[in-house]
Amino acid sequence: MNSPTTPDPAWLDAQYNNRALVPDHGRYFERWARDSAVARERLPGLLNLAYGHGAGETLDVFPAQRRDNDPLAPVLVFIHGGYWRSLDKSDHSFLAPAFVSQGACVVIPNYALCPAVTIPQITLQMVEALAWVHRHIAVHGGDPRRISVVGHSAGGHLAAMLMVCEWERHAPDLPPDLVNNALSISGVFDLEPLRHTPFLKDSLRLTPQAVRMASPAGLPKEWPDAQDERGVLLSVAGGSESQEFQRQCRLIREAWGEASVPVCELLPGLNHFSVLDALVQPGHRLHHLARQLLDLT
Repeated sequence: MNSPTTPDPAWLDAQYNNRALVPDHGRYFERWARDSAVARERLPGLLNLAYGHGAGETLDVFPAQRRDNDPLAPVLVFIHGGYWRSLDKSDHSFLAPAFVSQGACVVIPNYALCPAVTIPQITLQMVEALAWVHRHIAVHGGDPRRISVVGHSAGGHLAAMLMVCEWERHAPDLPPDLVNNALSISGVFDLEPLRHTPFLKDSLRLTPQAVRMASPAGLPKEWPDAQDERGVLLSVAGGSESQEFQRQCRLIREAWGEASVPVCELLPGLNHFSVLDALVQPGHRLHHLARQLLDLT
């Protein structure tokens, strides 16, 4: 599971510092924030609903606008990135219009940020957020039996972690297949390299134990009964991303197998930020994959 080369600090920074790799990253953030403000203004939605009592434990719900005679809409839960230490759900409302207009209910949760919390603690916050969605989304027109998770970067890691959650152990009212399936966009599935990456290590404070607990590639996707009971994970990354992000994309299929990760693709011409834009572009392969998960095709 470890990186194939000796962890050289300068090399790791070059591989994982996406803002340095994409010099105009600020333009993406500015546009996302601007478009997200417009989406929150125009879409009927409920903002800052509490799914827990801790810092950052809120989410936004954007109900489906069209259901095609379906009484309850499929649910897309989007988990934002930012290396578990930056960004906010409010920066990603721009993703909602493309899916609510097609008949999906969109939920965007927040979480507390490192170094105030650890990555395992953030993972548990996302477990609580998904439990809230299962219990309450029907009130907002969403189907608790059809929940798909999409995550970008750190959110892609969290989406994979939710796929191996033992929901019944968390709470007896939760079904084992609470998450139908997931799409990880530029996800990180082996946290060991980040433990040694200079620009990250002080804020993430990863320990060997935390790496073992929270690296999806090291957690066996072994379930009782039928393997497809909990759906599949799709793993994609930008074709213009670093060697390490491309390795991470392939790693989860190597760890979990093709049956559990039937899609493992590098999307040509996309970097770590433009790959998220592709999610909402009609006709793009990535947008099609998300619609396929939601059964909107």
